[in-house]
Amino acid sequence: MISRIDLRGDTLPEGGALRDLLPRAEFDVAAALEKVRPICEDVHHRGDAALIEYTEKFDGVTLDQVRVPAAALTRALDELDAEVRAALEESIRRARIVHRAQRRKDHTTQVVPGGTVTEKWVPVDRVGLYAPGGRSVYPSSVIMNVVPAQEAGVVSIALASPAQKEFNGLPHPTILAACALLGVHEVYAVGGATAVAMFAYGTESCPPANMVTGPGNIWVAAAKRYFTGRIGIDAEAGPTEIAILADSTADPVHVAADLISQAEHDPLAAAVLVTDSEELAAAVERELVPQVAATKHVEDRIKPALAGRQSAIVLVGGLDDGLKVVDAYGAEHLEIQTADAADVAARVRNAGAIFVGPWAPVSLGDYAAGSNHVLPTGGCACHSSGLSVQSFLRGIHIVDYTRDALAEVTHHVVTLAEAEDLPAHGAAMKARFGWKVPGQ
Repeated sequence: MISRIDLRGDTLPEGGALRDLLPRAEFDVAAALEKVRPICEDVHHRGDAALIEYTEKFDGVTLDQVRVPAAALTRALDELDAEVRAALEESIRRARIVHRAQRRKDHTTQVVPGGTVTEKWVPVDRVGLYAPGGRSVYPSSVIMNVVPAQEAGVVSIALASPAQKEFNGLPHPTILAACALLGVHEVYAVGGATAVAMFAYGTESCPPANMVTGPGNIWVAAAKRYFTGRIGIDAEAGPTEIAILADSTADPVHVAADLISQAEHDPLAAAVLVTDSEELAAAVERELVPQVAATKHVEDRIKPALAGRQSAIVLVGGLDDGLKVVDAYGAEHLEIQTADAADVAARVRNAGAIFVGPWAPVSLGDYAAGSNHVLPTGGCACHSSGLSVQSFLRGIHIVDYTRDALAEVTHHVVTLAEAEDLPAHGAAMKARFGWKVPGQ
């Protein structure tokens, strides 16, 4: 059901050589980019008409308009199951606690007497958020996108999610209810690359956004790449992934359950166990069989995900090697199920989010830990972070110098300008103090 990779015995390679030995899903964004390019440009030129046409083509839904009526949001919240509403409200509450603490304050530094630099944090003006609606419905992704944007102070927030045939062309009602709970009233029944294009270019119904965030399939990732430079993005999200670093103290029931929980997202989802215990590896392999048989989405998602090239049990010679492997892998979600798990977790350098010990499974982070679940995939955790309040803020430096402070440093600026063969830079300094400049 899941393959093994044995890295015991030999000295582990470094860097890219180690990464190349580890399992990873094939995710060809470049190839998808060529397919989304004409779709994005069609949205640019035809606006809402193109959105409606592609919604019928890809989602099998004929729309009169792409914006969701306010009454539909209200109705979705009124009809929401009470227990689901309570769970969403608690998820929102916890996410706000964490994300509110992330807000940065402006800070002024005195460089020299009379010379200061202030770093001012300014939210983007408008964001377009995306909540997937393919194999599963993700109201949790609505929360994970909206809360940090709101806590950053973004004034204009719009959200798109695919039209659903079974709900009369509206996004899933739980998505709409989550928007209503969060006070997001601008919602569009648009999915995939067309949603990203709508936000990037703007249409008759939807003003353009400065930034687009949120998870999605390969077409969403490709559209984000296409518009990089025109809009800000969070990341080109690939298939979801979990890595578990475990030793002989881990409970194989927990480990197997957590691998399966990630595999149920998608047939390309990655489930990786890194362990120095062959006994644990064998126990997890045995435990997978009954747990997989007892769950849902077995044939279309879980079995293909666990059996795919992106999933494996990686055997290592010891915990130090295990840490090297998980750092090279850079997992979206990393669980530490070892003795002294907190100490081990503190040594990890590369992960989107780290879950410490047996009582902090990834499922908790997906919904109610307070952390964000929009995280870097495909090894991008080696250089990128998950979605946060900071994602929606821009740092602007404000430089304020007096005449005396400028005079004191002018000769250094002139020297450096001339060293770079940019004499006009130096002349701009000299002109302020009556020094001779070219042309005078």
